[in-house]
Amino acid sequence: MTLDIDRLLTTSDPTAVDDLYAEACRRRDAVYGRRVFMRGLIEVTSHCRNNCLYCGLRRDLQCTRYRLSKDQILDCCRTGHALGFRTFVMQGGEDAWFTDERVCDIVRAVKQEFPDCAITLSLGERGYDSFARLREAGADRYLLRHETADAAHYALLHPAEMHFEHRMQCLRDLRALGYQVGCGFMVGSPGQTLDTLKKDLAFIDEFRPEMVGIGPFIPASGTPFQHHPAGSVELTLRLLAIIRVMHPHVLLPATSALGTMHPQGRERAIAAGANVVMPNLSPQDTRALYSIYNNKLATGSEAAESAADIRARMKAIGMDVPSERGDFVGTSER
Repeated sequence: MTLDIDRLLTTSDPTAVDDLYAEACRRRDAVYGRRVFMRGLIEVTSHCRNNCLYCGLRRDLQCTRYRLSKDQILDCCRTGHALGFRTFVMQGGEDAWFTDERVCDIVRAVKQEFPDCAITLSLGERGYDSFARLREAGADRYLLRHETADAAHYALLHPAEMHFEHRMQCLRDLRALGYQVGCGFMVGSPGQTLDTLKKDLAFIDEFRPEMVGIGPFIPASGTPFQHHPAGSVELTLRLLAIIRVMHPHVLLPATSALGTMHPQGRERAIAAGANVVMPNLSPQDTRALYSIYNNKLATGSEAAESAADIRARMKAIGMDVPSERGDFVGTSER
C-alpha cells in the first residue's frame, strides 16, 4: 500500500479509510498475530515541576497532589501480576522527590519480586546519567511523548524554560542506552496543523521508536487551553493506522484518551491497528487525582480489577490477550 498521507488525513471516502484500517491490521497481524498486550499503569505521582499549558497536573494549578510509596507501588504490582499483567508502567509528573536513588530502589524491588515482568518508566525528562542509572537498575522501556516534532508548535504548548531540542535529546539518549523507547503526540492540540502532523509522522518514520502513544487532545480545567476543543477520534484512528502501515513492528496503544472520548474507543483503535491496552493499576483513591485532562477514565473498564472484562471485549473483536511481556519484535530497519 502506497501511503498518500495528505489524502488519507483529509479524505471523506469511507472506502479509503476502511482500506487503510484493513492494511494496518494486516501488517500488525503479520508481526504480532491477533494479540493485544496489557500493561498495568501505575500513576506514581501527580506532583510536577513543569507548567505545560495543556496539562491538568501543571505546576501552577491548584489541585490535590499525591505520591505513592514504594510499598504502595509493590502492592499495585502484586495485584496486577495476579491478574496476568507482565508489564508495569510507572508514570508520573516530573517530581523531584522521585530521585534516581528512590526510582532505582523501586525498580530493583519490582524486578526482584517479579523477574518475569518488564518495567516501563514514564517520568519525563531526565539527564543521560539519570537514564543510565535507571536502565542499570532494571528498567526495560521508557515512554516520553515528544508532543510535536515542530519546534514552534512545541514552544506554543510549553513554558519558555522547556526546550524542544532537549526533549529530542532525551529520546536519543534513551535509544543510545538500549531502552525500548516510546514517543507520541496529542491529536488536535492547540496550534496543530496538517503540516505539524506530517512532521510528527516523518519523525516517527525516521526515529523508528519501539512504541508510539497518541490520543486525542482533551482539555483540562484550569489550564490556558481549557476552552480549546477536543481532538478528533476519527483523525486519531487514521493516524494510528498510518503509523502501523509505516512501522509494522511498533507497539501501538489504544489509549485511555480514546476510551474517554468514545465508549468503544479502544476497540476502534484495535480495529485501526493498535495492539496494546493499559488498564489502571493505581490505588482506587488516587486514580481520580491524576487528572491530566477532564473526565479521564478511572473506574469501570479502566480499572485493572476488570481485566476479565477487557479480555472479553478484546475477544469479542477477535483478539487474544496473553499474559506475557509483549516486547517489541525487533527489525534491522533502523
